[in-house]
Amino acid sequence: MDQRSIGLVFPGQGTQRQAMGAAWRDTPSWEITAEISEATGEDIPDLLLNATTEQLRRTDLAQMSVFAVEMIAHAEAVRRGAFDGPVVACAGHSLGEYAALTAAGALTLGDAAALVAKRGRAMREASGAREGTMGVLVAAPLPDVEQLVADVRERGEDVWVANVNAPGQTVVSGSVDGVGRVAEEAPSIGAKLIRVQVGGAFHSPYMAPAAEALATALKETTSAPRHLPVVANVDARAYDGDSGWTELGTRQLTSPVLWEESVHTLTGTLGCTRLVELGPGRTLAGLIRRIVPDVEVVSVDSPAALD
Repeated sequence: MDQRSIGLVFPGQGTQRQAMGAAWRDTPSWEITAEISEATGEDIPDLLLNATTEQLRRTDLAQMSVFAVEMIAHAEAVRRGAFDGPVVACAGHSLGEYAALTAAGALTLGDAAALVAKRGRAMREASGAREGTMGVLVAAPLPDVEQLVADVRERGEDVWVANVNAPGQTVVSGSVDGVGRVAEEAPSIGAKLIRVQVGGAFHSPYMAPAAEALATALKETTSAPRHLPVVANVDARAYDGDSGWTELGTRQLTSPVLWEESVHTLTGTLGCTRLVELGPGRTLAGLIRRIVPDVEVVSVDSPAALD
């Protein structure tokens, strides 16, 4: 079998669901939940097995649960030798960037888990201080979305582009009224806005207080001087050393996630011929197939997917 250059990708918040750890509970890699629990101060096994849908809407709990499943899936894939080629790069969507940094060897599991906990709590606090929401605009080109958002903002409403996910899928973020106005005017550019059930206006200036709190935690965390390339959300460039992640991680909370461009970096600049999604659901696989239809992508959302 030909060796393929593999890129690992990790989804973000929104992929959580009830009992999403159940499939992994009987694997040897389940044991890492103890380390994540110690680092976060949460009972991670209980969260992954027993948390209600309502509890998992809480930003901090959602982020810790998704991160934990991603790390279990990665650990189990490594333990089984499931990758049929060299892993050459990693990337994660928003929260998933911390799993990517861990898988790439930039952060230890404990340090990454502690950062995820601090990040989620800071974002929850920022959302409580300033109400916001998000929505997905589908079926419109990015330039048209950017123009619509700029027009609405010029009329005094708070709204920004938050995620550039794939052709015809752009997420906007801002005040309830701002996102509502974009929804009303979406048909003018041939688009439809689908509301996203999140706890705040993520990846927008509304997250500035959270970014400030996270910056302090990032500065106090040591990353490896050399690691596998990780493609950053904020600029879709690959980084393989310890410089930059404090700034990149801080900017990520208030800047758009450039996922479409990041996938092109993985498959173009970094030469990944196969992308493996690790974690709950298959959201990223769907986006990747729209971005680069000719690149192989598989999702590891259960132990059965490793067989």
